[in-house]
Amino acid sequence: MHQRLTLGLSASAIALVTTVATATVATAAPADKPQVLSSWTQTSASSYNLWVAARANQGAWSAYAFDWSTDYCSTSPDNPLGFPFSTSCARHDFAYRNYKAAGTFDANKSRLDSALYEDLKRVCLNYSGATKTTCNSTAWTYYQAVKAFG
Repeated sequence: MHQRLTLGLSASAIALVTTVATATVATAAPADKPQVLSSWTQTSASSYNLWVAARANQGAWSAYAFDWSTDYCSTSPDNPLGFPFSTSCARHDFAYRNYKAAGTFDANKSRLDSALYEDLKRVCLNYSGATKTTCNSTAWTYYQAVKAFG
């Protein structure tokens, strides 16, 4: 009888350890999370495209526990004068929220703001003439605002 009780406790202990270990592994972010975050928040068009693809398939990245929430361009228009800035603003929100959560925001803020500006200027490449000039001016204004107040 004593042996059965010991085996029963051992099985319970093993189940408890397995449950705790599984929960810990499931909630832990992969070790390469900082590298992935960095690859999605650079100033290049390829970085932007990688982030857009990941955003469209967020479930594949669930182990990383990224914050995908956004208020787009905050209190500024998301599509000022018809220029579609909302996706660029969403990536900027993603970068801000996730670098703040990682505790490395201050070291990255300047680059994140520059990435927003590059993203906005890429939107403006779809226009020409006075419309392109207006778009670029609007992009510059948004950039200056996040530099100062972001």
